[in-house]
This record gives sequence, C-alpha cells and structure tokens, in this order.
Amino acid sequence: MHRFKVEKMGCGGCAKSVTRAVQGIEPNARVEVDLGAKLVTVSGASVPADRIAQAIAAVGFPAEPMSAAA
Repeated sequence: MHRFKVEKMGCGGCAKSVTRAVQGIEPNARVEVDLGAKLVTVSGASVPADRIAQAIAAVGFPAEPMSAAA
C-alpha cells in the first residue's frame, strides 16, 4: 500500500483525475481519495511509489509519498 499527500486536490474532478492517472499505469490498483485530508491511498499496485507519484504529478497534482504508518 502506498499513501500520498496531494495538497492541490480539492474536488471530485481532481479525485477522478488522480484515480485515472494511477490506474493508467496500474489498471488493477485500488485508489481511495480523502479530499478533506488531501490523501490518496493506493493498494494492489506493483509499481513503486515514486512512479505513482510521477503519474499523479503529470496530471497537475504534485504528490508527496508518505510512509505506510502515517
């Protein structure tokens, strides 16, 4: 499981864009978005966290990887 802080995310459209970006590189990933906390949790992904963060950033939402315990 990977968690990311995504400060620029603020609406349902943002959440959909982030989800599509992650599933574009990992189609079977499960993406959970918490808009209030500005957190994205990705489970079931076999790609590294930095690659997921790059995909999210590529659609306009800089993502900061967090530790799984955070």
